[in-house]
Amino acid sequence: MNRIFSIITLVLSLNFAQAQIHEIGIFGGGSNYVGDVGETQYINPNKLALGILYKWNRSPRHSYRISYTQSSIQGNDADSDETSRIQRGYQFKNSVKEISAGLEFNFFDFNLHELETKITPYIYSGFSYSFYDELYFLNGETREDSNKSTLAIPMTVGVKTNILTNFVLGFEVGARYSFTDNLDGSNPKNNNLDASRFGNINNNDWYIFSGFTLTYTFGEKPCYCAD
Repeated sequence: MNRIFSIITLVLSLNFAQAQIHEIGIFGGGSNYVGDVGETQYINPNKLALGILYKWNRSPRHSYRISYTQSSIQGNDADSDETSRIQRGYQFKNSVKEISAGLEFNFFDFNLHELETKITPYIYSGFSYSFYDELYFLNGETREDSNKSTLAIPMTVGVKTNILTNFVLGFEVGARYSFTDNLDGSNPKNNNLDASRFGNINNNDWYIFSGFTLTYTFGEKPCYCAD
């Protein structure tokens, strides 16, 4: 009985593996940051963001996804609606290079083995690991101290459709809650620096990627044989 069960499990696993569809593609759009410097609008892309991504579609409803995205982020108190920030007059620029992995869930079945056009909203989350420059303010100007890295949690919503037989086009907005409060130089960790610390130390910084994805699908398709 155990041998029969093992054979059935192996056959099902092989059939399931042959039915997988892989996707590889690009991301293009913009980025913005929300923290202690500049404006506080969550979706306001102002710097170019580019990336690559790969998906392994385990079912019509969910996929494993890994991506690399990089962009610049910036903030300027002159763009803020808060009087105190405008009077302070700080500004900064930084760069973010992110590796992200997690699970993408489709609200509707998105079976890439079927030829008809499909469309579905989706959400994505997991974990991101980001590289950035440690900044600090000295005499009202930003300085670079060292290269740093941090974990972040991506929270992405989007919509996608298969525009051609082997291509999927999507649009998404993904907010990242970082585990640092110093993407903007407001809270440097080096105690030896003669630098000013400011802002809300109880809130970490966010950065947001908004844009389009275009992926190419490939992999074994099931055989539709005539009766």
